[in-house]
Amino acid sequence: MRRYSAFAIAREALRHHTGWERAWRSPEPKKHYKVIVIGAGGHGLATAYYLGKNHGIRDIAVLDKGWLGGGNTGRNTTIIRSNYLQDPSAAIYEKSRSLYETFSQDLNFNAMFSPRGVLMLAQTQHEKRGYLRTAHANALQGVDTEWVGPERVKEIVPIINIDGPRYPVLGGLWQARAGTARHDAIAWGYARACSGMGMDIIQQCAVTGVRSEGGTVTGVSTTKGDIACDKLAIVVAGHSGQLAEVAGFRLPIESAPLQALVSEPIKPCIDCVVMANTVHGYMSQSDKGELVIGGGTDSYNGYTQRGSFNHIEDTVRALVETFPIISRLKMLRQWGGIVDMTGDRSPILSKTPLGNCFINCGWGTGGFKAIPGSGWAMADLVAKGEPGPLAADFGLDRFREGRFIDESVAAGVAH
Repeated sequence: MRRYSAFAIAREALRHHTGWERAWRSPEPKKHYKVIVIGAGGHGLATAYYLGKNHGIRDIAVLDKGWLGGGNTGRNTTIIRSNYLQDPSAAIYEKSRSLYETFSQDLNFNAMFSPRGVLMLAQTQHEKRGYLRTAHANALQGVDTEWVGPERVKEIVPIINIDGPRYPVLGGLWQARAGTARHDAIAWGYARACSGMGMDIIQQCAVTGVRSEGGTVTGVSTTKGDIACDKLAIVVAGHSGQLAEVAGFRLPIESAPLQALVSEPIKPCIDCVVMANTVHGYMSQSDKGELVIGGGTDSYNGYTQRGSFNHIEDTVRALVETFPIISRLKMLRQWGGIVDMTGDRSPILSKTPLGNCFINCGWGTGGFKAIPGSGWAMADLVAKGEPGPLAADFGLDRFREGRFIDESVAAGVAH
């Protein structure tokens, strides 16, 4: 795998860029692999990458029914933060945030990581108390975050209206080292590194069945034929419940569309991410000048990946009150992703009732920010057969035992 560099760009420019090699191979599947990872999104590719890098396991196939990064990895608002309330959540998200910081150097692929900061607004007294609690918890966890007052909020985001008629800004939870990254570049960077280690990334290969013998997985049936494996990792986000049923077990998750949109490009006006959870909208500005806007999930379960008019109205109406400057902007495009949500809004990284079959799902609306940490923890689980410290609290058994990791009601926000 040729190394990307300024010298490589100059060399290729001299020969009209005809010498670039493909970023990753597209081979036909072999008959057997040591590990099969279902899902060529960020989490699946990160799992494969850290299996190779941390554990030396490289006989791996990553299967996807569509194209690489075509699911939620390419359908999100790219927010990266780690200031969660509960200790297990803060640990895995902080691991992820730290891996994002060095992603471009570690994988020799520009992820466009921008530590521009994430500001979570408090617009009610209840929300203020909740964020102060989170700030104290983060201090104990070693997560660098702080509570800031309304005046400091105005300094960070000059375009904000802190005296809103319904929901004035009472302060905010500020994580200066949080930010954004280029979502598809994360998938491409992991894919290139996996391919460079000899792993097979097989697109347009839908899994139609999971084969087992004596309660242990032996392989999968796909649209490209049967493929045997020693271990199976299911990492398919919104379709996790469907694939789990194919494998013979059920998951305590539900899937729903989560929508987002971008405005027409404008000159730079906001250089951080702002989340307004009381009115349920969040916004940042892309490198191209578009305002990237998101809100909550739809109120119904489903598997659609398209937008709807009511979402535009609800989310934009809320944000216009806090940011009047955006009221006359036009929408450029809109999209949806399928998020998989658990009852406590925390993920599942776990063994399953089927031997040597492992599941990574339930990230809900927080999946993109977790990709590197999720892959690191899942690779540990698959390689060793038991969860490491990052994944230990996120097992399926917590729902049976009542050990919930509440990042919904307790934290005030699930994003």
